[in-house]
Amino acid sequence: MKIGILGGSFNPVHLGHLILAEQIRETTGLGRVLFIPASSPPHKPGTELAAGEHRLAMVRLAIEGNPFFEASDVEVRRGGVSYTIDTILELRREHPGDDFHFIIGADSVPELPTWYRTCELVDLCTFLIGSRPGHDIAWDLLTRALPAATVERLRKNVIPTIPVGISSSTIRLRIREGRSIRYLVPRQVEEYIGRNDLYRMMNDER
Repeated sequence: MKIGILGGSFNPVHLGHLILAEQIRETTGLGRVLFIPASSPPHKPGTELAAGEHRLAMVRLAIEGNPFFEASDVEVRRGGVSYTIDTILELRREHPGDDFHFIIGADSVPELPTWYRTCELVDLCTFLIGSRPGHDIAWDLLTRALPAATVERLRKNVIPTIPVGISSSTIRLRIREGRSIRYLVPRQVEEYIGRNDLYRMMNDER
């Protein structure tokens, strides 16, 4: 089966995550999409995270009712810094017959040279890149940091998607300011955040 993977901090999960996953799933014929909250994202050390159990619970609430979406606790359960390659290797061991596709937005592509064992990761799974207006990918700059063959594999899988201007950092800021987050996150997630008093006192550096 073709399995999509959408990783990230999901701090919190929002409608932009869901829309990106659904568009790419439908366009590429993925059998299902795994949402995998990171235990500790390596590229966001300055961001205060809600506990992994909270972020995983919010993802489960957000995807409820979509038979193609599934939450995975693989990184939260493993703990420590969440390197994508460790997750892909673990999933491939557990599901040797499946074909894994890693979903990212175009705005994340410039960060790929800083990922852990990037070239090996691109060899292990197919990257599906959701294109967004205003985030043109500088392929020539990427070629300076990664082998040309790796960059070419990435370029073949750019998927046009409807842009959604929502970010988790904006949602956290609105919560701290006492502003509404309705229509930015699923209603169940909004209620969960309120019940558990999440993000109200956090002080993000980014």
